[in-house]
Amino acid sequence: MPNSGEEWQVARRRKGAGRRGKIPHTACHEPGHADAVDIDRTKQRITETMAELRCADFWFEWRDRLTAVAKADSPEVGGDPAAGSDPRPEGGDRAREAPSGPLECVCYGLGSFSCCVTARYQLAMLLLILESLQIPMEWCSVYDPVFSSGEMEVLRQLGLNVLTENEEGKRAVSRPTLFYLMHCGKALYNNLLWKNWSRDALPLLTIIGNSFAGIQDRMIQRELQRDYSYIAHAVCVCEEWPLPCPSRLLDIFNDTALITFKPSSLCKLPQSAWREAPEPQYQHCPDLEIIQRPTEMRGVEDEGITVVSVVPSEMRG
Repeated sequence: MPNSGEEWQVARRRKGAGRRGKIPHTACHEPGHADAVDIDRTKQRITETMAELRCADFWFEWRDRLTAVAKADSPEVGGDPAAGSDPRPEGGDRAREAPSGPLECVCYGLGSFSCCVTARYQLAMLLLILESLQIPMEWCSVYDPVFSSGEMEVLRQLGLNVLTENEEGKRAVSRPTLFYLMHCGKALYNNLLWKNWSRDALPLLTIIGNSFAGIQDRMIQRELQRDYSYIAHAVCVCEEWPLPCPSRLLDIFNDTALITFKPSSLCKLPQSAWREAPEPQYQHCPDLEIIQRPTEMRGVEDEGITVVSVVPSEMRG
């Protein structure tokens, strides 16, 4: 492993490991040094971590699985329709009517990568995925309320699009989009599903994040259906591929799956599941695992105005 100047130990599975979402607070972000980020050194560490992961056996398995799914969804990745062959196997109709061009990518909940080894490895993996799937950096939007201004500057210099408003995962898609949601809270997955809860939109989603089947196994079913009903529905109709993780990186990549939705599978849900789609409220969830927007900002969206602020290109690095 490249020397990053930090102590690093083999990760061992603790009791209950993989059962918790990422804690939405970090000790790094205390007043006085939240912005004290050595940008060049942080970028160097990210590059070193990417080089380490690029040589890891489990990355090759991730890459092959992701590439296979991307080829199934779009002729833009790994295939040339003009050559007379259709690169989309069974299920490839999910992107047939979608706009052409590369996949978009959205990453929520990455964490404070300047001082957290776990977050840095997850960021390095995201960059490898963008590289492998030929997704332009500027087509990848990232957000975490714990990012410091220094970390946001690092991300901009890497070429990523840094969002400045908390969407709470409520992002509607109109084209094939990869969501990178490593160890995020259940409410964030549930919000994303709710915002795209239709037979047309769900097939446009590809998710890398916590296994829905794993979430179902770890929860009391009546609580899952009451509080996270969209996950409860989705687990019955999605396709999951567990992504491998070496034992030394269990705390970083455990319980990770690649999740997609085939149009044909969505027919398994009754019509009532599509007609009755209220916005999640989470009245019974005191420990929500995500940082929500202020109440007044959520009210703006309730009136039909979506609040999304994107940093202008001239302000990126």
